[in-house]
Amino acid sequence: MLMADITGKNVLVVEDDIFLAQLLSNRIAKVGVKVLRASDGDEGLKILKDGKPDLVLLDLILPKKSGFELLEEMRADPAIQGTPVIIISNLGQESDIAKGKELGAVEYFVKAKTPIDDLVERVKNILSS
Repeated sequence: MLMADITGKNVLVVEDDIFLAQLLSNRIAKVGVKVLRASDGDEGLKILKDGKPDLVLLDLILPKKSGFELLEEMRADPAIQGTPVIIISNLGQESDIAKGKELGAVEYFVKAKTPIDDLVERVKNILSS
């Protein structure tokens, strides 16, 4: 199957760990995708509304507003509720994963268990579908 062209797509990375945010941004940018970044939930929500990214990579433990709160606000806003979200978190409890999926996340990755290449592949798959 041929991959659809994903250049010109935007991904928002909402991650407060500067090192991980930079690493993810660099790896995603390498596949031709523009990366927007936010380091807390409030900033993430603002960029979501203004920048209309095609996909969001969302950490859950964030300053100001948690990833769960951000997801709840997204789902309540018709302008952004359809934006796909991949959760990337160290919260690996079944209850957290279930809550993330319930709030509309298309995918849930536990940081410690997920190679970055797998995450980038998933991003490419979602953007090209």
